[in-house]
Amino acid sequence: MRALDLAIIVVFLVGMPLLGIWIAGRQRSGSDYFVGEGKISWWVACLSVVSAETSTLTVLSVPTVAYLGAFTYLQLAIGYVIGRIVVSFVLLPRYVAGNMTTAYNFLGKRFGGGMQGTASVTFLFTRLLADGVRLFATAIPIKIVLAAYGVNAAYWQIVAVLGIAMVVYTFFGGVRAVVWVDAIQMLWYVLGGVAVIVVLADRLPTGWLGAAVDAGKTQLLDFASAPLSNNYAFVTAVLGGAVLSMASHGADQLIVQRLMACNDLRASQKALMASGVVVFLQFGLFLLIGTMLWSFYKGLDPVKDLGLATNDELFASFIVNELPSGLSGFVIAGILAAALSSSLGALASSTVTDVYQRFVRRPLTEAESLKQGRIWTVVWAGALIVFASMFTTTKNPIVETALAITGYTYGALLGAFLLGLLVRKARQADAIVAFLSTVAVMAFVILGLKFSKKTGEFLGVDFAKAAGDSVALAFPWYTPLGVAVTLVVGGLLALRHRGSTVPAALDDPDDTAVPATK
Repeated sequence: MRALDLAIIVVFLVGMPLLGIWIAGRQRSGSDYFVGEGKISWWVACLSVVSAETSTLTVLSVPTVAYLGAFTYLQLAIGYVIGRIVVSFVLLPRYVAGNMTTAYNFLGKRFGGGMQGTASVTFLFTRLLADGVRLFATAIPIKIVLAAYGVNAAYWQIVAVLGIAMVVYTFFGGVRAVVWVDAIQMLWYVLGGVAVIVVLADRLPTGWLGAAVDAGKTQLLDFASAPLSNNYAFVTAVLGGAVLSMASHGADQLIVQRLMACNDLRASQKALMASGVVVFLQFGLFLLIGTMLWSFYKGLDPVKDLGLATNDELFASFIVNELPSGLSGFVIAGILAAALSSSLGALASSTVTDVYQRFVRRPLTEAESLKQGRIWTVVWAGALIVFASMFTTTKNPIVETALAITGYTYGALLGAFLLGLLVRKARQADAIVAFLSTVAVMAFVILGLKFSKKTGEFLGVDFAKAAGDSVALAFPWYTPLGVAVTLVVGGLLALRHRGSTVPAALDDPDDTAVPATK
């Protein structure tokens, strides 16, 4: 690395948090801190949503997926578009009509405070683990850069520095700073990806694309693989991707907070549906980079042949060692900016609104809400740094690790929302029992059930580590299965009740006067 590259990286890391604070302005209330008082334009929210859900994982790990496989990962994005459309017209109208601060307010109004708190706590811990992976992913290129200077920094030391940078603008700027920083850094790393493609195209031999096609590296649709064991079989990826997107964009406060910061319902819907198209194009961009890297490195194994510590260091290694001075710093700065796609605001808002306020048993003033929001922003930043150090030994592409983590709870979260909408007799106890049952069932399925990697044949139950041909159920099935368990258990329990328990206002999302369920 040359001095110019280091200068670009340092200026970016210092300047981005300051820019976020400047754009956001002074925060005067809890509402302003958590949802920006509805002042965010739809296109800014769209870019923020894309950045929040993919960012570093997309930049570093999706090229690795293509390098080791093909374009079949893009099938997930087809499902993502479908899932976003459903959320736009089913869940978003109810959030906006109820003037809610978090997605889990809906569960509180439909079932009661117990269900709201259960869902919120589940979100907090799931998001903590998933974003721990994200933060660790961003530490990968930094470790490579430091190693080039002979500095052998530990991953936990790197994530601590990144965590401090991330908390600065979230603490002072609230959700407006988060959304604007997300949008800027998303554009930055996409431009960096385009620049990498231009450089690679000039350095690859003539006929490289034809060779990649002949080797099956450009395969998009996979109708032949076993759907139970292969993550990217067509039915698995599209159906699983659709339901996963419904959960992540309709029941995860990380995304819902950004959508609720828009001007109105129509703006939120435009932001959400447009984000699906942008994600599809973005996935295609970084999958193409992975295929080009496969040609550049002649398909050599990243660990055995290229001497890398993990497969996910492949793209970062290329950026540091192969890109010209200046461009290398620009691309790495974009990757580092992805770490600043902060979930701290979502964690703080859910903690204060869904948990803390019920613990103190009184409404908080706007000043108290703002103060607690900032306190919990710092607390969750510390926890995130600790959890980010837990993933340094993962061998799978980190994007797959992050998606698998959500499998334990996303089905239960989305299932609880659908239970409230579809099963009119369901009450709070039914929802909580169904929710907890689903988490237990999914833990059993993910950790215990084993299938043949090649044929998809069920091999039995084994809680030992998968080895050889033995693999767990393909991760895109986790969320659909969890939703099904929640609806079945909750629906059966609801049969013992008479009459509807759905508040009238929740039946009509155009009615803003939503009463709480006693």
